[in-house]
Amino acid sequence: MRSSTWRTPLIVMICGTTILFLSFGLRQNLGLYMGPISSDLGWGRETFAFAIALQSLTWGVSTPIFGMIADRYGPARILALGGGLYTAGLLVLSQTTAPIDSIIGVGFLTGFALSMTGFPIVLSVIGRMVGPDKRTLYLGIASAGGSSGQLLLVPLGQWFINDHGWVGAVIILAAISAIIVPLAAALAGGNARASDDHSTQGFGDAMREARSHLGFKLLIAGYFVCGFQTMFFGAHFPAYLTDLGHPAWLGATALALIGGFNIIGCILWGRLGQRYPMKYLLAWLYFLRSIVMMVFILSPITPTSVILFASIMGMMWLGTVPLTAGLVVQIFGTQYMATLVGVAFLSHQIGSFLGIWLGGVVYDSMGTYDPIFWGGIVLGFMATALHFPINDTPLERETSPARA
Repeated sequence: MRSSTWRTPLIVMICGTTILFLSFGLRQNLGLYMGPISSDLGWGRETFAFAIALQSLTWGVSTPIFGMIADRYGPARILALGGGLYTAGLLVLSQTTAPIDSIIGVGFLTGFALSMTGFPIVLSVIGRMVGPDKRTLYLGIASAGGSSGQLLLVPLGQWFINDHGWVGAVIILAAISAIIVPLAAALAGGNARASDDHSTQGFGDAMREARSHLGFKLLIAGYFVCGFQTMFFGAHFPAYLTDLGHPAWLGATALALIGGFNIIGCILWGRLGQRYPMKYLLAWLYFLRSIVMMVFILSPITPTSVILFASIMGMMWLGTVPLTAGLVVQIFGTQYMATLVGVAFLSHQIGSFLGIWLGGVVYDSMGTYDPIFWGGIVLGFMATALHFPINDTPLERETSPARA
């Protein structure tokens, strides 16, 4: 990746990882507000759940668009704009008095912000920065940065709620999100090709190629399941535990533990991706997730079981991210990485929308989250089967003689 002298690979890695730390960590706070906002404003849980679910859908639909813009014109301006929208959306949420306010603030403004500051764009910069021998490991390290945001910012968010109420807490989070804007400067020029990418392929040809690739379709179908499972937990797990009579701190602790252990998990899965076929690692990851979820829901739910469950789930939480991004690069190359990973991420966010929204709908109508739990378990086993037939052979490319 071509860059000015101060934009060294280390600086790019630190700033990009910090952006993910803030973007993903702040987003994971929203589950803490499900109870306080719904109770304070007299809403059913489906109301705020819909705003969070709409955020996931907006995030997913707009990610390929902003990924395409970043691939063509560079990521820095997109990242800076996303930081500004993040701040604006949280400020709108802090003043919400009606469902439409939360839909605008959370559903749209922070939804667009997340698509501009999330994994596809940041990982595409880092993926181009390093060679194929270390690429998946570096993607795992950067993905772990998002998890560390969950580890540190979720307990901090609960502390803000306890001390300042949910309105004051959201305003503080808005101020924190503004830090993304200056960090974006370090990723300028991040759309330059990787040293091992000599393709002369045009954008339209790349999209047609991906659309006709069965393995890519199977990969994005599996990513749908990842979104359904993880975002349901992120939005509803604290309220689920509170309903069972557990204190509020346990839900915040569970999300923090998931984030903490996911730091280890992302690096571990990323490192394994350098040694073993990534499609098989993804199959194992989805299979193990479903087994762990099934054991948890069938066992007595105590603080000890919650802590154990969160710790084990954390090891698999975002392990899909470096493996999915790595598999896309292995098959298609780095030239349109942000766009293609963004397309896959759209499927992830459709799953997120359904997991979050249906969680609220099912709870309001049945008074329990159990059907969504079991739905996530079944989908996990289906995702396991989807990854085995993926053809992960790198596609042949026509190359520029000068670059070759």
